[in-house]
Amino acid sequence: MSKLILVWFRKDLRVHDNEVLLEATRKGDAILPVYCFDPRHYGPSEYPAQKTGAIRAQFIVESVHDLKSSLQKLGGDLITVIGKPEEEIPKLVAQYQVSEVYHHREVAWEEKQVSDKVEEALWKQQINLKHFIGHTLYHKEHLPFPIKDIPDVFTNFRKKVERESFVRPCFDLVQAIKVPAAMACAPVPGLADLGYQAPERDERAVWQFKGGETEGLKRMHHYFWEADALRNYKETRNGLLGADYSSKFSPWIALGCLSPREVYWEVKKYESERIANDSTYWLVFELLWRDYFRFMFKKYGNKFFHKTGFKGQELPEAPNQEELFERWKNGQTGVPFIDANMHELNATGFMSNRGRQNVASYLVKDLKVNWTWGAAYFEEKLIDYCPASNWGNWAYVAGVGNDPREDRYFNIAKQAQTYDPKGAYVAYWLDQSETSVLV
Repeated sequence: MSKLILVWFRKDLRVHDNEVLLEATRKGDAILPVYCFDPRHYGPSEYPAQKTGAIRAQFIVESVHDLKSSLQKLGGDLITVIGKPEEEIPKLVAQYQVSEVYHHREVAWEEKQVSDKVEEALWKQQINLKHFIGHTLYHKEHLPFPIKDIPDVFTNFRKKVERESFVRPCFDLVQAIKVPAAMACAPVPGLADLGYQAPERDERAVWQFKGGETEGLKRMHHYFWEADALRNYKETRNGLLGADYSSKFSPWIALGCLSPREVYWEVKKYESERIANDSTYWLVFELLWRDYFRFMFKKYGNKFFHKTGFKGQELPEAPNQEELFERWKNGQTGVPFIDANMHELNATGFMSNRGRQNVASYLVKDLKVNWTWGAAYFEEKLIDYCPASNWGNWAYVAGVGNDPREDRYFNIAKQAQTYDPKGAYVAYWLDQSETSVLV
C-alpha cells in the first residue's frame, strides 16, 4: 500500500531549508501539501483590535500564492482551504486516504491549541501527527540547558549559547514532488474571500514589501550582495528613512518564507567573501534575540499574554485609557515623533525597530495604557507579526518580561533629537499642521 503524507504548511511557507517537506518527500510515495486560512485569524480579537489587518492579510495571501507556485515548479501543488485546521485536515485525510500528517510545531498558546485539536481529531482516525522543529536559528536540542532553565536575562542566554551551541546546516532543497493524481486544488483565496478590501499601497513605504519565498530570497540577495549594506548594518540599523538602513528580512522570516538558518549561512558566506565585522555579527545577534523569545514562550507559555507578564507585576493605568489608546493608534497624540511612526505603521504595515521601542514605551510609560492593547494592535498591523517576538518585546518594554533593568524609560524628545535631528522623518510622514499640538 502506498504511503501518502499530508504536509500541513503553517508559518513555514518555503521550499528551501524545510525539513517537513524534505522528510515527507523521502518517506512518502506522494505528498498532499495543504494550507488552511483559519477564519479565527481574520476576525476580531479579545483586545480592541482585529486579529489581522488588510495589509498583513495581503502579505499572507501573496506568500501562499508564491508557495503554490514553487511547489508547482517541483511537480506538486497546494490545496488551500478557508476553515479551521482541526476540521479541514481530518476531512482531507479521509478524502485522500492519508497515512500520516507532518507539520512544524509552534510555540504560542493559540497555535499550540490548534495543533492539539488537530492531533486529537487525527487520533480518532488512527492517524499520527508528526511534529518537527524548524523555526529557530538554534535547535532546542542543541541548547546548553533545558527549556525550563533558560536564563531570564538575554545576555546570559546569548553568551552560553554562542560558546557551547552551533547552527545546523540548512536542509537539502527538495528536487521533485509527487502528489496524488486526483488532487483537486482550488485557486488560492483572495482578500475578498477573507473579508477584506485590497489596501492601497503607500508610495512613501521604505520598501514595497511583497509576500513569498521568492521575494524574501531576492531581498536577502539585494541587501547583502547588491547594496553591500550588511557591512554597515550596526551603524545604520537605528535608521528611520530609506530601504537599506536595516535588512527588512523580518516579514519573510515571520511567515517562514525565509529561513533564519539560510540567513545565517548567507552571512557566513558574506564574511568569507567580503568582510566579517561587528555588523555581520550584529545581524546574527538579532536573529538570536528572535530565538530567545521563542524559547521563552516555551518556558512561560501564555503568561506573555497576561497584563502582569511572567513577572506578575501590576502596572498603573490611566482612567481614560480608551481615549488615549485611540489617539495613539491613529497617530493623534500630538507628539510628532510618535505620530509619525504610527502613521507609517498604519499606511504600510511596517515600522523601524527604533520606532517600535519608542511608541511602545510612550503608550505604556507616558500614557499609562494597558500594554497588551498595543501588542494586539501591532498584531493587527505589522506584516512581520510573530507572536513570540511581538508579545515578548512588548512585555520587555512594559517591564513585565525579560528586561533586567527596572523602570526602563524612553525620553521621546531626546530619542527624536538623536535619531531624527533634522526632523526629516517627521516631515516625511506628517503634514506640518499635525506637528503643532503637544500633550
